[in-house]
Parts: sequence; C-alpha cells; structure tokens
Amino acid sequence: MEFKEKKKTREGFGRALEELGEKNPNVVVLVGDLAESTMVHFFAKKFPERFFQMGVAEQNMTNVAAGLSLTGKIPFFSTYGAFAACRNLDHVRVTICYSNLNVKIGGAHGGISVGPDGATHQAMEEFAIMRSLPNMKLIVPCDFWEAKKATLKSAEIWGPFYIRFGREDVPVVTDESRPFIFGKADIHREGKDLSIIACGVMVAEALSAAEMLESQGISARVLNMHTLKPIDKEAIVKAAQETGAIVTAEEHQIHGGLGSTVAQVVAENHPVPMEYVAVMDRFGMSGKPEELMKEFGIKDVNIVEKALKVLKRKKSGC
Repeated sequence: MEFKEKKKTREGFGRALEELGEKNPNVVVLVGDLAESTMVHFFAKKFPERFFQMGVAEQNMTNVAAGLSLTGKIPFFSTYGAFAACRNLDHVRVTICYSNLNVKIGGAHGGISVGPDGATHQAMEEFAIMRSLPNMKLIVPCDFWEAKKATLKSAEIWGPFYIRFGREDVPVVTDESRPFIFGKADIHREGKDLSIIACGVMVAEALSAAEMLESQGISARVLNMHTLKPIDKEAIVKAAQETGAIVTAEEHQIHGGLGSTVAQVVAENHPVPMEYVAVMDRFGMSGKPEELMKEFGIKDVNIVEKALKVLKRKKSGC
C-alpha cells in the first residue's frame, strides 16, 4: 500500500509543545541533552525562559519535573524511551506516579525502527512498564497529526502521561481534521471477517495488510488503539463479537504490550481466536529501519500471515 506522505511523530510532539507554549504560560519543557532529537528545540527557541536543558541525568530531570508540577507548572520532559522508561523507572514510579503528579513524558526513538542506534537505544519494553504503573496513562500515536493531538490533549488532563514516538518518517494515515478521542480506539477500516488492532507505526502496516487481505476476498477491520491505558474495552469486545477473530500488531516486545492487554480484555469478556505480531522476546540490533522491521517480523506481510492463521482457527472453532 502506498502512502502519499511521511512525517516524524516526534515532530508532532515538538510542534504541539510549541503551540502549548503560546497558549499556556504554565507549560514548561525539560530535556536530557536531546533537544533536536526529541524536537523540543521548537519550544526552546520561542520560550527559552521556560526551557530547561538537564543534561544526561534522566533521574534528576524526573525529580525536577515533579517539583515544577507541585508549583502549578505543567512540565513535559523528553528523552529516548530507553532512558525515560527503563533507566528511569524507579523515579517515575515513586516520584511521579505514587503522588499522581501532573508530569508528561515524551519517550522518543521507541521501537526497532530506531535503526542503527542498536539494542541499547531501541526501547521495546515501555508499554509493559508504563501501563503497569498506577495513575500512568499511555498513548502510542500512529503518525504526525496524532502525536500532535495526543500531546495537546495530555496537557488538558491531570496526571502522569507517557507518549511514545519514533525516530523515522512514518506514513501519515490521519489528517489535521480527524478527531482524536483519548481512551477511544479509532476505526480506520470496517470489516467482518477479523479485526486487526494496531498502534503506532503498525497502524500503517495494518492498513496495508487489510488491503492485501481484501485482494483475497477477506474483510478486515482495522482499529488504531492509540491509547493503551486506559484501553478501549468496548471497541475490543465489539470487534471480538462482530468479527470473531483478532490479530494485534505492535512495535514492542510480545510480553506485556498491546497484545497482552487486548488478550486480557478478550479473555474476560468474549473469547475468540487471537494471533500476535510483535517482537518475539528478542533484543534489537543495528540496521536500517525497514530491514529491521522485516527481520523482526513486524511488517504487513507478517500481519497477513497471522490473519490467515487466525481465520483457520476461527473456522475450525479453535
């Protein structure tokens, strides 16, 4: 499937902060020595008095953001997801989530598509980590526009947020006018034979897979599950009831991510056959983003393969 435009989700995050800075004087931004990489430099240029360069000291940055929130500010801090979620876990858990502070975290360079940075910088565990923390809300935008809208929305809702975005240009599958409703799945395509539930860059792969399946006479519903916590249980149950089979697709480890979350909802409410497209319990490696997505089995063809498998199980009643 060909997409007309590609843009970076991290740019959507940066442009949203720039807009928030103009609207709300209480918005402040902190960064861990990665202003241009996380694209908060747009904010820094316009509002230098509300921008804090904290250096390579993520735990300290988290604590400073917490303190700023207690003074009535709305702090956004950004760094690579590998540092924001993994290295920083204790401080996010105890300092931010335990006290339910109004701190927003931008986790950049998430997933295998980071490419040549390699395993240490390819965060693929953040969904599991962040959704397990009480009070934390988790959004995984699919493109530039959704990243921008998610960031703007997070400033309106009290409490900790983690917004995960990538490094590379990704297909633009929404537009400026498409509604973004926090906590509600966005149905990009209707279908009756199975449902593909995806998040992040995998929404584009899911749409491509659905088109490939259509050529085989298979009708696939595609749900963009941009909010992983709180998850849209109603949309998941409806998909299970109406299509009878589900494939999940995520740029994340198989354990504890979108697939696990959807499976829990399905098991509790309306069990149906499920299959999963994800990173299968492996660390990443260096390489070109497209090559890595193929190597780790998270492309449209892998979704099609799992879709055909789950449809066989549906037909046989397994």
